[in-house]
Amino acid sequence: MKIKGKIVAVVASLTFVILFGSSTYTLKENESGLIKQFGKVVETKQEAGIYFKKPFIQSIMKLPKEEQLYDLASSDVITSDKKSMIADCYVIWQIKDPLKYYQTLKSTSNAESRIDILVYNSMKNVISSTKQDEVIQGKDGTLSIKIMEDLSEKNSAEQYGISINSVEMKRLDLPSDNKDAVYSRMISERNKIAAQYTAEGESEAQQIHNDVDYQARVILSNAQKESKSIIAEGEAEYMKIIQDAYNSPERNEFYQFLRGLEATKASLSEGTMVIIDDDYKIIDNLKLSEGEQKVTAPTQDVE
Repeated sequence: MKIKGKIVAVVASLTFVILFGSSTYTLKENESGLIKQFGKVVETKQEAGIYFKKPFIQSIMKLPKEEQLYDLASSDVITSDKKSMIADCYVIWQIKDPLKYYQTLKSTSNAESRIDILVYNSMKNVISSTKQDEVIQGKDGTLSIKIMEDLSEKNSAEQYGISINSVEMKRLDLPSDNKDAVYSRMISERNKIAAQYTAEGESEAQQIHNDVDYQARVILSNAQKESKSIIAEGEAEYMKIIQDAYNSPERNEFYQFLRGLEATKASLSEGTMVIIDDDYKIIDNLKLSEGEQKVTAPTQDVE
């Protein structure tokens, strides 16, 4: 009886454990759950915790909440100017609606296959409407932004219960067979643009120089005109002062005396002989004695 009792207790314990294990499940913070009954989803759980389900009849399917990474295979794309390029990118995606995800895709492999198609179509649409030079310049992130905008306009991912959060370009390059030719053409075009900028800069610099030279000439001309006017005014003022200074007979005689001295000084340069008559007025000025006065010099005679 004791042995049978122990067996019954063990069986009962195992049955309880099995029933409890099959009727409960737990969800983590990064998980959502789908309760399936006979293959059909009857309930969705989004919050973490311990839950109960019907044992043996219902099953739980757990789906990740966090973002997932999918690396797309490299693909050939054609630009608007009919140039071939190789694009290699990866996608950050996330399950937003577990029920819709299960009804349309059911598995991660199906989801990635659908993402591959959606992203490739958007990438092809963007690149096919962009020139090759602009595509190459879009490596800084501009191209990825345009692809995301195209995906958002179509809202294609939402019908599968997923969201594409980011499309990042790993590599965007030219095919090896025409890479050198394309780079040479791009270099030539950049050189033409640089030459145009240089010519425009030189033309503008010459215009600036011409304007500055013209302004300098105008300023110099005005300054010379003003200086001549000032000189003329100064000379007129000088003559007026002289006239006022010698407006009497005594002052005029003194003025004539000074002028005679200045004339004599000017004529008595080195190497000059001056012969002056005794009745010449300058004799009085020089206070010489009567008779012929001579200042001898060996080189020149002036009468």
